[in-house]
Amino acid sequence: MERMSGPYFIRGSVSVPEAELMWRFSRSSGPGGQHVNTSDSQVELRFDLARTEALPEVWKARALERLASRLVGGVVTVRASEHRSQWRNRETAAVRLTALLAEATAPPPKPRRATKIPRGINERRLREKKARAQTKRGRAGRDW
Repeated sequence: MERMSGPYFIRGSVSVPEAELMWRFSRSSGPGGQHVNTSDSQVELRFDLARTEALPEVWKARALERLASRLVGGVVTVRASEHRSQWRNRETAAVRLTALLAEATAPPPKPRRATKIPRGINERRLREKKARAQTKRGRAGRDW
């Protein structure tokens, strides 16, 4: 397994250290031509979320809960094989992983505060309903 350079920032100053990333390369599926059987351009990026020290405990707990269906033994895996170049697939996988972790560690949305519908808006709605009903009533029962 090989390592790629650069810390990958999730949000703010929190980043995934390159030492904790595990890279695996294999041949991409699909059609090809010359060069297809010799290049390992598909990238699989693995990150041990359960054992990482890079994330604050709150973020880690949140991510473990939200990504529970994607985790295998506490490890999250991201694949990229859409580019022909291994380097571009590596970049794509790293971006996907950071986006996934950013979304999974985001704070929960603020709960919605129930508000009362203003009286004027409710009265206008009822007036328009009555006017519409009157219009429809006026159409019925005519014998031209």
